[in-house]
Amino acid sequence: MAVENELVNLANLEYIPYIDRNGELPEVLQKKIGVYAIFNQEKILQFVGYSRDVYMSLKQHLVRQPQLCYWVKYHTIERPSRTILENIEKAWITENGSTPIGNGKDKEKWTQAIDVKALITPEEQAEYDNPVNDEMAKIKIIKNVARRVEADILQVLAQRGLQIQIRFNPKLKESGLLDLK
Repeated sequence: MAVENELVNLANLEYIPYIDRNGELPEVLQKKIGVYAIFNQEKILQFVGYSRDVYMSLKQHLVRQPQLCYWVKYHTIERPSRTILENIEKAWITENGSTPIGNGKDKEKWTQAIDVKALITPEEQAEYDNPVNDEMAKIKIIKNVARRVEADILQVLAQRGLQIQIRFNPKLKESGLLDLK
């Protein structure tokens, strides 16, 4: 590990598979404070972020953007310092030469809970808009949309070989949001 306030070049860090041969995320990052860069299959930078628990953040990003999370580079620090983390994050984005899509126009897709209402099918929307449905019926419809989207995400992750357990927060589903517990 480098000195705490020393900037680390992104290009000098090794690409780590997002999901390893055992179907797991990089466990060395559990409860680690640091900066991380996420790359797609072609090793094109998609997102740069920092976290007090890099492992949990990687798990969240994988659920939100499974088709874009294939490689990761990271740098950890011992003591939390938002200034150091932000400086490294900015330096990596600058080093990249352009703002990654996940730090630009698609930032919400990387950093916010999945809003399943944006993924509702025309049939589900018609059922939701049916005037005979009361508030409880509408909540049930939204929960079912959330369950469908959750199942789709879990299927994609299973196809990628992910073996770790993914649990979504059940309380958020009735408001149409998917986020990890």
